[in-house]
Amino acid sequence: MADLRINLAGISSPNPFWLASAPPTNTGYQVQRAFEAGWGGAVWKTLGDPIINTSSRFAAVHFNGQRVAGFNNIELITDRPLEVNLKEIYETKKRFPNHAVVVSLMVEPNREKWHEIVKKVEAVGVDGLELNFGCPHGMAERGMGSASGQQPDLVEAQTMWAKEAAQTPVIVKLTPNITDITATAKAAVRGGADAISLINTINSLAGVDLDTWNTIPHVGGKGAHGGYCGPAVKPIALNMVAECARNAQVNVPISGIGGVSNWRDAVEFMLMGATGVQVCTAAMHHGFSIVEDMIDGLNNYLDEKGLQSVTELIGRSVPRYSDWGDLDLNYHVVARIHEENCIVCNKCHIACEDTSHQCIERLTTDDGRAYLKVREEDCVGCNLCSIVCPVEDAISMVEIPSGELPMSWNQRQKAIASVGDSNEAPGGANKEAV
Repeated sequence: MADLRINLAGISSPNPFWLASAPPTNTGYQVQRAFEAGWGGAVWKTLGDPIINTSSRFAAVHFNGQRVAGFNNIELITDRPLEVNLKEIYETKKRFPNHAVVVSLMVEPNREKWHEIVKKVEAVGVDGLELNFGCPHGMAERGMGSASGQQPDLVEAQTMWAKEAAQTPVIVKLTPNITDITATAKAAVRGGADAISLINTINSLAGVDLDTWNTIPHVGGKGAHGGYCGPAVKPIALNMVAECARNAQVNVPISGIGGVSNWRDAVEFMLMGATGVQVCTAAMHHGFSIVEDMIDGLNNYLDEKGLQSVTELIGRSVPRYSDWGDLDLNYHVVARIHEENCIVCNKCHIACEDTSHQCIERLTTDDGRAYLKVREEDCVGCNLCSIVCPVEDAISMVEIPSGELPMSWNQRQKAIASVGDSNEAPGGANKEAV
């Protein structure tokens, strides 16, 4: 079996699966249960000045028969005294010395406040700290959470203040509620961050009750925006992790968060640059035991790939992630329908006819049997038909060699500019040749 151990900026754990700072890591009892189940690490629910949480506070988006496709919450940081949390953190680390115990912190933008809480938390023997600059609700009204995390100067300053007092690695947790995630990631690095974690939750409203007209959730008839997470946010999170991983100015380890529900999701995040992953919604939906399948699945995958260590996955797909302007415009695929698997449900025809390029024909054989066929000369290879098809392997996307050299938009524009420059000199090439 492959080696599943990871080391994130000096924080070691027996596997890459950590619980994220959230309700599942609210107490020592919970974190210890999680370690017993097999989780490699946990980020303790955010500590700071204890608050009062609302009732109710959770909501979910169910889609097409799937429960909890997305999850929304308006819960804030810990509502338990700091001393109680510190005692339980100490006891947990003492009982599980080989597991990663990281503590999430959030205080107001004040140097002394950061120094004070960092020293108190490190005194009980934690492996690292995670600075929560991402909570999008509740704390923002007090100048904390995403209110700080959306301002690169505050991210940099607060990271620096924490690092001034810290003896353990400092991870900065980033908010996705920003135009460019790399702006705050770079600010964290400038402030001395040892690693970054992303994404925190996305601003959201889960829904509205059509009978009562109350928001979901509501507190005595009033609602507020919350933080969105779960499987639905994974594509957003994966993109932001990838953007940070391929940015040379964000050259620190990444802890990937956002919709990780199984070992496959974890592998995708690691391929796109994450050293490990954090999980919340899936554990809240199914319980701590899901980590058993995650570990088994990851072990089997690594064995199939012939990899000796899970760390061999980190960043392997990052070089393949680029900008649209660098994509090969001469690369071409077409859809091909395999009649032996097709049930002639017409989903592909309807989708193509109504919303794509009208290149799938409904035909009939001499004996009256209906079948579908792609008019390949008109197919642009958009993938829509294969996406809507309900049958595995009924439609495949097949590469059609163009016989031309790769040519991206950026290359094309450079070539045009080069020809234009040549035309300005005597004997220059004709621009139309391009």
